[in-house]
Amino acid sequence: MVNVRLVAMVLGFKLGAKVVTKSLFSLPALLRSQAIFKELICGTQRLGRFPVSTRILSDSFTVGHRPYLCGMEIKNPQTSQEAMTLENVHGAHNYHPLPVVLDRGEGVYVWDIEGKQYFDFLSAYSAVNQGHCHPRIVNAMTEQAQKLTLTSRAFFNSNLGKYEQFVTSFFGYDKVLPMNTGAEAVETAIKIARKWAYDIKGVPANQAKIITCSENFHGRTTTIVSFSTDGVATGGFGPYTPGFEVIPYNDLTALKAALEDPNVAGFLVEPIQGEAGVNTPDDDYIVQAHALCKAANVLFIADEVQTGIARTGALLATCGKCTCAGACERQPTFAKADVLILGKALSGGAYPVSAVLADNEIMGVIHPGQHGSTFGGNPVAAEVGIAALLVIDEEHLAQNARTMGERFREAMEQLASESDLIVKARGRGLLNAIIINDSPESSTAWDLCVAMKDNGLLAKPTHGNIIRFAPPLVITEDQMEACISIIRDTVLGFKRA
Repeated sequence: MVNVRLVAMVLGFKLGAKVVTKSLFSLPALLRSQAIFKELICGTQRLGRFPVSTRILSDSFTVGHRPYLCGMEIKNPQTSQEAMTLENVHGAHNYHPLPVVLDRGEGVYVWDIEGKQYFDFLSAYSAVNQGHCHPRIVNAMTEQAQKLTLTSRAFFNSNLGKYEQFVTSFFGYDKVLPMNTGAEAVETAIKIARKWAYDIKGVPANQAKIITCSENFHGRTTTIVSFSTDGVATGGFGPYTPGFEVIPYNDLTALKAALEDPNVAGFLVEPIQGEAGVNTPDDDYIVQAHALCKAANVLFIADEVQTGIARTGALLATCGKCTCAGACERQPTFAKADVLILGKALSGGAYPVSAVLADNEIMGVIHPGQHGSTFGGNPVAAEVGIAALLVIDEEHLAQNARTMGERFREAMEQLASESDLIVKARGRGLLNAIIINDSPESSTAWDLCVAMKDNGLLAKPTHGNIIRFAPPLVITEDQMEACISIIRDTVLGFKRA
């Protein structure tokens, strides 16, 4: 039997009148579980089978008050290996990151813990279009954070209406429903489309159908993976949500056939499939798909979480290959989505901000209590969203993405002609990829990314044998040429495992 008073004395507790009761009641409970008590480790001394330490307690510690934090010291990892070990031990293994630990960033650059500088050619999956830690966005966030951060939607706040007016005007819609993450925004769009189908189109209750495309990526919630064709995303997570039909991407004939079903509510599509390896459709695919939807009285729902906000050389990928010199000119290549889904770069990578935009006749089907989010539309998100879009507009980042993207693809096509390692390059704006001449099951693309990392550029494979390249849109010509040189040198000097 454990001597509670002896243990308390060894640990340095003072069993005074105010703590005796807590000590006597909490210590036995704590000591009953060796696993829990091990949380108290901060030295090497032991009492019987329990690890103890004479320096385990801070001056402010009270017995019985959060004993699992007893002696815990929170400190920043000093090496990349230490940081990776902490993640591997304490975090769920739902990602397979490149072996680099980033500690700070600015513009197109990031630095690891040891101080090595890299070009970032992933941009947090296009969330950091405006560059890392853009001062205008960071200032907007920190200034608002010192004033008011969250009210929930139970009350009005003085920032949301201003943001809503700005973002709807910026993209040309009547209404916006603010959310936080891309997946939340996709789920929101699905609900809006179904509600519209029942209330406006007249689809029988619970019969609404959403058409999606093969190789899609719209998020990882239960509903969204229900229409995924990626076995890794779907395996082990059934039963799946009904109400979706998957057709081939970039196939207008298949879309036309699917639209013959009168119960179809919407067509959910990525203008360019980023996660599928920057799968870029025919130039007229989006415009023609939009026209087919309109003819069938079906909502055209564009998921621009990754492709939107200047990434593809236009304000939106649904603008197509436009030549707009400044503000969006709605050129003939433009197809206005009935429901537009935005996220990622809507915050410049500083804060979770997403949005669903639609006109009154569509958004009007949503009423109080039918959808919401505690954090959606919070004051910080509102200010960050405005700042992020102003940076895109005032710094002409869509135009820069168009110019730099053309140069990058030209260089990659030249490299493909010199190396049998690359099959081809594809993309639009600064959302690009190279197809590696190996199977998706091989490690070649991964090994090549590790080699590029060693040479100072960070990119990541997708779908096994495809490497996506998506630098911040603030990249300059000189920086782009330096990055092209790194990629060329790495590819031409690469030896397969």
